[in-house]
Amino acid sequence: MSVDRNQVLRAAAALLSRKSTATMDEVARAAGIGRATLHRHFAGREALVRALEERGIQEIEAALDAARLDDGTAEEALRRLIAGVEPAAGLLSFLVTENQLFEGEVNEGWSRLDARVSALFRRGQERGEFRFDLTPAWLTEALYGLVGSCAWAVQDGRVAGKDFQYMIVELLLGGARRSVEK
Repeated sequence: MSVDRNQVLRAAAALLSRKSTATMDEVARAAGIGRATLHRHFAGREALVRALEERGIQEIEAALDAARLDDGTAEEALRRLIAGVEPAAGLLSFLVTENQLFEGEVNEGWSRLDARVSALFRRGQERGEFRFDLTPAWLTEALYGLVGSCAWAVQDGRVAGKDFQYMIVELLLGGARRSVEK
């Protein structure tokens, strides 16, 4: 039987984002495989977390590429980004909260992601679309937090999956939009 590594990583992220202390046995059960099979692919928990990190970075970079961040307004680009990151939301929610990722050096991939998303917010500020009293770094963190929180809410059935993009965009932009005084 062939094991879909991507499916195993998604199952692991879904479980670990809800139960950070889950054992490798629990991860294997969540993925529908045996523990020995899991260990053939990931030597231990650290190897699994690193694989999750790499996969998450790849998926988010692909979403950033597909969002065409330099096309149109910053708001339009942000909407495209949120739509594009939705399939990886569960993985992102795990990665944002996983402490192991930040105990040592921050992965170069995270630095690239942060720089690209921050540049989008900076562009929106420079063009007068977004508030300038909130730093691009903070808006980037807020975006990650909203994506992760919404992924959890959808996973738990508290939010309809069809509302994922709308809820994030409206809350983030409602707070990020620059208000024009009359």
